[in-house]
Amino acid sequence: MSDAVTVGDELMSVLAGLRRRVRRRLRPEASGPKLRGAQVELLRAVEDQPGIGVRGAAEVLHLAPNSVSTLVNQLVAMGMLERHPDPDDRRAAKLQLTDLAEHRLAYWREARSELVGAGVAQLPEVDQEALRQALPALRQLLANLSADEPPDLEES
Repeated sequence: MSDAVTVGDELMSVLAGLRRRVRRRLRPEASGPKLRGAQVELLRAVEDQPGIGVRGAAEVLHLAPNSVSTLVNQLVAMGMLERHPDPDDRRAAKLQLTDLAEHRLAYWREARSELVGAGVAQLPEVDQEALRQALPALRQLLANLSADEPPDLEES
């Protein structure tokens, strides 16, 4: 195994563990319905692009449109999303976050930042600086992987 593959494997293991730990710590504090990862990703896509349609969200999330449609139905039933008719195409709908979803995303973002920030603050300064220095490389890694992503990817 090459060094880059080994680093990639360890990086993904550490990031997956970090995400799991954050979810487990914050989930009991979150109000409202429990959300799965794909549901949160859809909410974030709508937050980033208010009025996006199912097809557009499917492209952004690299999911099949029928999968996104199912997620939309679930989130509408939970009171997290609203569907509004697209004035240009009555067969299509524009998606909008509800106040509940906006508050939930804002809460999660703030709580996640505080939790992880507290963990970072416990690290020695040299490790904190190493994390700061790694951020540009991690952003570039994300850009590299995004550029090569197949259009019909169902899971990450």
